Amino acid sequence: MTPPEFLVRNVPRFGRPLYRLGLSGSFGLDEAACREALERMQYVFWSPRMKGLTPALRDALARDRSRYVVATGPLLGFFPGALRKTVENARRTLGTDVIDVFQLFWLGKMSAFTRGVQAEMASLRDEGKVRWLCASTHDRPRAGQLAADSILDALMIRYNAAHPGAEQEIFPHLAARHPALISYTATAWRKLLAAPKGWTGRVPTAGDCYRFVLSSPHVDVALTGPRTVGQLRENLAAVERGPLSAEEDTWMRAIGRAVRG
Repeated sequence: MTPPEFLVRNVPRFGRPLYRLGLSGSFGLDEAACREALERMQYVFWSPRMKGLTPALRDALARDRSRYVVATGPLLGFFPGALRKTVENARRTLGTDVIDVFQLFWLGKMSAFTRGVQAEMASLRDEGKVRWLCASTHDRPRAGQLAADSILDALMIRYNAAHPGAEQEIFPHLAARHPALISYTATAWRKLLAAPKGWTGRVPTAGDCYRFVLSSPHVDVALTGPRTVGQLRENLAAVERGPLSAEEDTWMRAIGRAVRG
């Protein structure tokens, strides 16, 4: 029997329970499938480019705003003015007074975490236009530092069986401030879904990859970006199986090492 806390977790930083599989519309899921997904999922990673997700999310927020945690951010976060413009555009597009999670994307590559940027993010939070501040990065040591000491309420990080380094470089630092932790690319950009050279064992499904991520007690939400309603339903059904067994965890880590090379 699947432990209830595996599927739904109280996230202290957000002050609410959340279904642990979150939705990203990054891969073109159509509007009907997005509406179906929002009947189950609560954490939503959104941008205006997600044409199928936008009308579905806008209607869902109009029906029950308190049910959802919406995350978005600027495509380029180098300047404070861009941050405020992004928030105002998102509030208007989604028909909501507040954006839940305001996020800088890919610190060190697409965004700069300057004093001016941090001050503007904090101002937006203080004004009540955003609730929580977040950033994503591939730089695990830096993510560990941000987890321990920063203005951020949440982090979005890469974590999967092929890239488990967060277990040493990020997770131990969460106890300092307890930011929410959002994981993405559970399938390692689909590399875990194909047999690497020399691999003769079973190959994981996407659902196995999500179960690996959610088996970590440190991950609050794992994002899924299905392309079709069939993939969406498969992923939702898979996580209902609950956490990995010890044998499954060993298998997933073995193929992860093989994929990593």
